[in-house]
Amino acid sequence: MPTKTLQIPTTDGQADAFAAFPDRGERHPGVLLYPDAFGVRPVLREMARELAEHGYYVLVPNLYYRHGPAPVIELPEHIGEEARPAVIGRLMPLIEAHTTERVLRDADAYLRFLTAQPEVSAGPVAAIGYCMGAPLAVRTAAAHPDQVAAVAGFHPGFLVTDAPDSPHRLVPKLTAQVHLGLAEGDLSPEAISELNQALDAAGVGYTTEIYPGTIHGFTMADTDAFNPSALQRHWDRLLPLLDRTLADS
Repeated sequence: MPTKTLQIPTTDGQADAFAAFPDRGERHPGVLLYPDAFGVRPVLREMARELAEHGYYVLVPNLYYRHGPAPVIELPEHIGEEARPAVIGRLMPLIEAHTTERVLRDADAYLRFLTAQPEVSAGPVAAIGYCMGAPLAVRTAAAHPDQVAAVAGFHPGFLVTDAPDSPHRLVPKLTAQVHLGLAEGDLSPEAISELNQALDAAGVGYTTEIYPGTIHGFTMADTDAFNPSALQRHWDRLLPLLDRTLADS
C-alpha cells in the first residue's frame, strides 16, 4: 500500500499531509479525510490505509499546519482520560484559531490538490471527517457541491450551533449523499431533530444514526472511547456510501 507525505500549497503556506492509495498503477476516486481534534497521527494513517485498500486515494491534511507540521503538539501513544484534559488544553487555541474562513480557504486548496494528483480519477470526491472534522466535511461539501458527492461524519462535534453559519444551516447547498454516525450524547434529541428536518427540507439523501453503546471518539483506537464494534459499523456505513457515489469516477 503506497503512502506519501505531501505538501499542499494553500493561501496561508504549505499544509503537510498524508496520502494512502492502492498499488495498482490505476486512478482511483479521491477521498478527503479530515482528522479529529488530535490531528494526524498513527491511528489516522492506519485508517487511511485501510480505506485505500478498498480502492480510494485518501488524503489526510494536517489541519493545524499554520502552527507547524504534524504532530503539532506531542501526543501520548494512548490518549487516555488522564492525559486528555492537558492535551485538549494545548490544542484548544489551535482549534479556536481554525475559523470558518480558514476552513473554506483550506478546503479549496485541499480539493484542488487532491483532484490534481495523477493517481486520482476524474469525477466526484468524498469528504469525510471525525469529531471536529465532520463539520469541516459538511462545510467543504456545501462550498463545492459540484465536486463532493459524499459526506460522512463520525462522532461529530459542532454540527448544530446557534451561529448563523452553523453547518446544519448549510444543508440546502449540499448535493452530496450524507451519513452521520453519532455517539450517544453527541447531539441532543432536539439538535438531531433540527438537523434531520434541515436535511429533509433540502431533499438531501441521508442517514443519521446513533451507534449503540458508544461515547464520543468511538472510532479512534488510541483513545479510551474506542469501540471495536462501532468502528466496524462505521466501515459498514462508509464503504457502501462511497461505492454508491464514487463508483463511476
